[in-house]
Amino acid sequence: MSEEAPTDEPPVQSAILNGWFSELIQICCPGQSFCLKVRDVLFHEKSDYQDIMILKSETYGNVLILDGIINCTERDEFSYQEMLTNLALCSHPNPESVLIIGGGDGGIAREVAKHDVVKRIVQCEIDQKVIDACKKFLPSMAVGFDDPKMDLIVGDGFAFLEKHQNEFDVIITDSSDPIGPAIVLFQKEYYALLKRALKSDGILISQAESLWLPIVAAPVISLIGDIKTLFPVVGYAYTQIPTYTTGQIGFILASKNNNAKFEEPLRVLTDEEKDRMQLRYYNEHIHKASFCLPQFLKKLL
Repeated sequence: MSEEAPTDEPPVQSAILNGWFSELIQICCPGQSFCLKVRDVLFHEKSDYQDIMILKSETYGNVLILDGIINCTERDEFSYQEMLTNLALCSHPNPESVLIIGGGDGGIAREVAKHDVVKRIVQCEIDQKVIDACKKFLPSMAVGFDDPKMDLIVGDGFAFLEKHQNEFDVIITDSSDPIGPAIVLFQKEYYALLKRALKSDGILISQAESLWLPIVAAPVISLIGDIKTLFPVVGYAYTQIPTYTTGQIGFILASKNNNAKFEEPLRVLTDEEKDRMQLRYYNEHIHKASFCLPQFLKKLL
């Protein structure tokens, strides 16, 4: 079949066959699949927003799958959660007030709450069923919901932002892929609302897919161009995570502060802080390295 030939295949055809879960995402990963051996299906329901499945895998612990796409696993989630949190929080001089959009597994809230400087955490997650399922089957992540600094709001993050201005030091968007309810979180209008909700020196960070995938790279690069029209300082970083399709995931950072710099942490965590926070991936060296891009990405961006 030629590249131009039409197809009626749905964008996600993930399934469990012969004891293996196969993630097959034709919309952005044609011709490839990622598989995990399954011990048991712990949870599978459709909410008003998405298909939710939690599997017990052979080697990666419990696995959250949203609309057929692996969202997180117990074995490797820490690299994503720690980086999405700390790249932003350690780039801000005093991140007392933090907003999380999405993040229904609770892992980002868990990492934000580890920072003593943070006094207030607001999280807006649209899907109560994801929260409930993760509390039951992914408690090591969902523990973030139990922190006394947490104010959990079940609702549309887009609608929440429209009612809040100049309120947050850091906003973290922990979204799933731009399929279903998360698609609005990859649009310029959403970033305009984020800008309004941030304080004058506020920083945002958002999940930004993998630029190894050409079909995904084009809209993400276009989005970065749009964000540069809204914010004076914009950066792109990435982390390694084995169970994501390319083994990597990217992050967009932006600041309202003209003098902001992301490539080196403004606040360097002490060894005692890293131990207390039980960090397994993030440190100041990884922070710097995450902004070192291969040549093809530098050209794309």
